[in-house]
Amino acid sequence: MKSDDENKMTSGSALLHDNTITPKDDRRARGKVLSGKIPRKLHGEWKPDVNRPNPLEILSTSDQGRIPELAPIRYGRMSRSPFTFLRGAAAIMAYDLSTSPTTEVNVQACGDCHALNFGAFATPERKIVFDINDFDETLPGPWEWDLKRLAASLMLIARDNELKEKVGSVAAESAARAYREHMEKYSHMAIFDVWYANFDWQSVLDQADTGARKSLQSQLKKAQKKSIAGYYFPKMTENRGGTHVIKDSPPLIFHLEDNEKFFQEMKEGLDLYRQSLQEDRQRLLERYKLIDVAIKVVGIGSVGTTCAVALLLSPGSDDEPMFLQLKEARASVLEDYSGASQYENHGQRVVAGQRIMQSASDICLGWMKLTNGKHFYVRQLRDTKIKFLPEEWDANQLIAMAEVMGGVLARAHARSGDSAVISGYLGNSEEFDLAIAEFARRYADQSERDFAVLEQAIAAGKIKITVEAD
Repeated sequence: MKSDDENKMTSGSALLHDNTITPKDDRRARGKVLSGKIPRKLHGEWKPDVNRPNPLEILSTSDQGRIPELAPIRYGRMSRSPFTFLRGAAAIMAYDLSTSPTTEVNVQACGDCHALNFGAFATPERKIVFDINDFDETLPGPWEWDLKRLAASLMLIARDNELKEKVGSVAAESAARAYREHMEKYSHMAIFDVWYANFDWQSVLDQADTGARKSLQSQLKKAQKKSIAGYYFPKMTENRGGTHVIKDSPPLIFHLEDNEKFFQEMKEGLDLYRQSLQEDRQRLLERYKLIDVAIKVVGIGSVGTTCAVALLLSPGSDDEPMFLQLKEARASVLEDYSGASQYENHGQRVVAGQRIMQSASDICLGWMKLTNGKHFYVRQLRDTKIKFLPEEWDANQLIAMAEVMGGVLARAHARSGDSAVISGYLGNSEEFDLAIAEFARRYADQSERDFAVLEQAIAAGKIKITVEAD
């Protein structure tokens, strides 16, 4: 454990603000001064560092500690397109961003801020909001890093969808502009008002054209109909000898060979998890009993880490189900470049970052540690979550979603960072927006080159992949 003095020197959220200067106008002026030291146009530059490692070496390092049998699934998913490669290459881009210009103004960063890590979900009050929804890599770090990763992902989506190159540039520029304009708005708001701000479902619909709006409304209706008890419980479980268990569907859902040991470890871990919740939610969890645990492969970057799903039932004849997702939390890809986490448990790091950045978080969000030393965070599985389908986006919808995402990211950063300094730096011109669009184009080119390296390794038999059905 770090001493108090050592913790003060880490990139913990307590140091995201410089409280020695309090007037907003002064802080805005400080941002303007920064724009002279780090010109906004510099953010458009990208070229690989002369000491840049082979991208496959970085990926290989991140494979350490993962379930080896799942590696072909991870690389198979990354090999679908340059965009899916980017999704699984957060560690590569973290290295690259560490060599890019930065104002060194920190926020609570997502760390893996690509377009598919945004989505819609129900708040505890059952209101549908749009927000960032993945925080495995969250850590305090430069605000520019999240925005650049988002912009690069938008450019790659445009290319994957065979849209005109200009569309990708406009989408990246739109995200940057929305970020800049919303940061300006938040810089004039009271701190509490920033924390209460959110992007509800209607704000997403308002950005969409008629066709996209109908599709989004349909997706919401489908998500709301798929209840845990009526849809996921019968789909994900089966009755064995009078007991409900999670249904195996290898290679994506399966029980480990030594599942009794795994079950006991998770049971003990969940007892610790309950202690990470506030008291009313502990009471809620006490009404359920753990029945079964199985590995459940999710995402791209997480494939191979110990990600599991737990089935809990309420005692009695009702058999009311609850599913919890248990995700292994490892060190953030940002730690080598922006400092170690202030939290000993990486599950707590993820939970703390999520609560800072999101406008509303899952009531079951908590963390735990297993006897084998692995850290986890825990949340509900499939609670009215709407996942977007960027492969279906046309030019108008891509640009519209980019605008919403840029605004959401600004709000997430304004909750922890100094919005006045950032807004003062960004200014009122389009110079920064255009620079981000240029960076997105250049880094998308880099991602395509790295993707080609992966394709060559697969073709040479150096990397084995599992090709899944769409």
